[in-house]
Amino acid sequence: MIIERAYAHLSSPEEEAWPWAVPCVRQFLDEGLRFTAPVTFLVGENGSGKSTLVEALAEGFGLDPYGGSHDWRYASPRGKSVLGERMRFDAAPGRGRRMATSWSARKGFFLRAETALDALGREGFAPDHVSHGEGFLAAFRGKFLHAGLYVLDEPEAALSFSSCLELIGHIHRLAKEGGQVICATHSPLLTALPGADIVEVGEHGMRRATWRDLGVVDHWRRYLDDPHAYLRHIVEP
Repeated sequence: MIIERAYAHLSSPEEEAWPWAVPCVRQFLDEGLRFTAPVTFLVGENGSGKSTLVEALAEGFGLDPYGGSHDWRYASPRGKSVLGERMRFDAAPGRGRRMATSWSARKGFFLRAETALDALGREGFAPDHVSHGEGFLAAFRGKFLHAGLYVLDEPEAALSFSSCLELIGHIHRLAKEGGQVICATHSPLLTALPGADIVEVGEHGMRRATWRDLGVVDHWRRYLDDPHAYLRHIVEP
């Protein structure tokens, strides 16, 4: 692992202002977030704040907030977010300690679903003549190679079922080789990775959960069992 805990301090946040009004951000300011496994999934509805957290974590580690690797820090015109500017880390022993104290030793990649291929292109890594999903997979195969901090924001967006399974394999390999992955996702496939820590984000703030107890897993299970039970409230006969 690279980091054991992330935290941020703010003397007097405006409680009604974004992002401080988001429940998970308020809890993060109060308690921080401890990482207990090499792979952590943040799961929650749209607007729950999970992407806000992972973007700030990437920024705090020095990854380009637009998306990209540590070597391309701030290659885009975007600056740090108000939460990213305040992000601090407690390093894990060994490799994590070295990366925390030496800027040049830091390795990693921030993958945002909406900017991934453009960010890869700026780094000279944009495979031609492939689909969006294949481009994502090429990134995983070509950029997720070394131990470091890999922050992912909904990487499943462009991936099929089988491609998600391949991504799980890449994530598992990184974890075994000393890397650390923090991933915001809606995917019940990804979150089923054995040994991963799952943090459910919502109006309650943040809480640890098992895969079987996740709301998204329950909804998918019910929907696949009987789609009409959901669609009857949405689609007029």
